[in-house]
Amino acid sequence: MKSQTVRQPAPIGYRPVDLARAHGISTQAVRNYEGDGLLPPAVRTPTGYRVYTGVHASALRAYLALVAAHGYPTGNEVMRAVHRGDVDAALRAIDASHAALLRDRETLDAVQAAVAALTEPPVTARPERPLLIGDLAHRIGVRAATLRAWERAGILVPGRDPVTRHRVYRAADVRDAELARMLRGGGYRLDHIATVTDQVRSAGDLDALSGSLAGWRRRLADRGRAMLEAAARLADHLRLLESAATSDHPHAPDPAPAVGAPDGPPDRAPVTG
Repeated sequence: MKSQTVRQPAPIGYRPVDLARAHGISTQAVRNYEGDGLLPPAVRTPTGYRVYTGVHASALRAYLALVAAHGYPTGNEVMRAVHRGDVDAALRAIDASHAALLRDRETLDAVQAAVAALTEPPVTARPERPLLIGDLAHRIGVRAATLRAWERAGILVPGRDPVTRHRVYRAADVRDAELARMLRGGGYRLDHIATVTDQVRSAGDLDALSGSLAGWRRRLADRGRAMLEAAARLADHLRLLESAATSDHPHAPDPAPAVGAPDGPPDRAPVTG
């Protein structure tokens, strides 16, 4: 009996239009991502036509999920690091983005604490006339140098007397200073406090500020969920890269269902052998 040669299946080939349609982007975007190192280099036919494989489809899914979760700079940094084989650098970039989300959550908590404090009656009435820096420092029990430091951090934005150029603190500035002292006493960092006072000033009143907090928290929750999705996509891509590295076929087929039907110019025709 004649022995039969078992032919291994060739990797599935995709055109740029196939990957583009599956993800709602343009074919030029797919090519640009490859050129920018966000996707691995395409396989080329003997005539020089691009052929994308399952590894490229996986990379594109991971990249788009990373951008949705972390933004373009981090998404770009992560995928370039992955494709040059520096997974540690990719993970550090993701760690930094998670740390930024945590800081935003802490800032939101500080804003909510500020709203609660501002809705309580003030211990002392707001001044009827602007205060100089020494007066305000004495009023809230801090040094003038502390008020200057808070100004440099963006916490306070006092006006200036048009003649003397001395700092003048009006009622809203006094409110911000009292708020800063309270939050500082609670252990909040200056950058958090600056965000709080900026939110208070931008909202104009407490009702508007309170109304914006729920939306702010929803956006943070959405970012957190998007980060979970991006982590799953990136983990899938890393596993596929590891599998392809040890396979007889380095461009492993896409484990997901095949994307759109072939069409487009001949230079992007699908290749299956």
